[in-house]
Order: sequence, then C-alpha cells, then structure tokens
Amino acid sequence: MRKVSAIICAYNEGKTIENVIRSVSQVQIVTETVVVNDGSNDKTKEIIECLKNKIPLKAIHLPENKGKGYAMATGVENSTGEIIVFIDADLSNLKEEHFEQLITPVCNKEADMVLGQPTETLIHHKINPFKSFTGQRALLKQDVFTILKEMRNSKFGVETLINLHYRAQGKRVKYVMLEGLKHPTKFDKARSKSRAIKEFALEGYQIALALFINFNLLTKIVRNLINSF
Repeated sequence: MRKVSAIICAYNEGKTIENVIRSVSQVQIVTETVVVNDGSNDKTKEIIECLKNKIPLKAIHLPENKGKGYAMATGVENSTGEIIVFIDADLSNLKEEHFEQLITPVCNKEADMVLGQPTETLIHHKINPFKSFTGQRALLKQDVFTILKEMRNSKFGVETLINLHYRAQGKRVKYVMLEGLKHPTKFDKARSKSRAIKEFALEGYQIALALFINFNLLTKIVRNLINSF
C-alpha cells in the first residue's frame, strides 16, 4: 500500500474546515493530512490549531493570502506521500468511499490522475462543462513535483495548469462521480451577488491567463492529437 497524503488548502473557510479535517482524519487509506491555511483572516487558523491537538495533522499557516496554486504547491512540498489527494476545504458530506474512488485507480495504475466531480452541484454533473476544474483530484506526487514553480504563480488557474500538463505528457486521466458530495457555489458563500460575480470574473481571468501562459502545452496537446490519427 502506497503512502497517501491528503492536502487541504483553505482561505477563510472557518465554517467548514473542521468538518472537512475530521472527515479526512477518519479515512484509513489516508496516511497523512496536510492543511495549508492561505492567509485566512477569519477563524480558520484558530480552528486548525485547536484540531492539531486532537487529530494528527501537519498545519502550515501562510502569513498572507498567496492564492490557491501557491497553497497547493506548498502542500505538495510539505507532504511525504507518493500519492497526493487534493480536497477542497468547503465540502460537506465527505465520505471514505469518495477517497477510495479517487485514490484506488492511481494505486492500481489504472490512471495517472483521477478527477472527482461532486454530484450535488448547481450544474448537473453529467453535463457540467467545468468538471475538469474540480478541486478533488488524486495523482502521483512525482508527476506534479516538476511544475511546483508554475503552480505557485497560477492562483485559480492551477487546475488548468495541471490538466494541461497531464494532457501534454500523454497521461491517463479518469473522471469519477462522487455521489452525495456537496460543494457550495460562490453565490452560496459570498456576502452578496455582486461579490460572487466579481469572484467568478477573477477566477475566469486567472484560468484564461493560465491558458495563455501555457500555450506551449496547448500546442503540444494539439500536436499529439494530430499524430494519433
């Protein structure tokens, strides 16, 4: 059995972070939990520190908000597992079978990366065009260790960067449906509708920027597709 590190990155997730950490701690297949507090200014840090006295976990507190990509790269650097599973800090109804669905195909060498799509989302999971941006994914640490520098600067474009990297390398990617897992939308979490729209726009910009910066990977993907015919 390979060692598995669960990485939870959080920014102002004081309402949900405790339940997520507790859920992860109960998963037998996970051998290490790494929590990266990305400069939160709510109660996230206090909750993590309190849980650290009760649950085995590695807590990292960034002094200021650096962005999702930086937090994920920091988590990878401070992990010891061969297999990494990223878990969002704002989930609910997280269960052990969800981890098994994500990790088992990587352990069995059926896939190089597994992306988990929550079924309880605003857009039905069967037609969701954003499923590749999911924060729930399992992969081999060695496969992302080479792009940690790029991850640090990618912010919300980090999932796009990882997806492009895997496709360009010809890696096998598998999608799984995580039945019953709930992930809130920006409109559920934001204080106002206008704030949610601004956050969507910012994420969209950072994703587009990741595509632009990594145009060479897009070119390689297209070349690979052409050569496969």
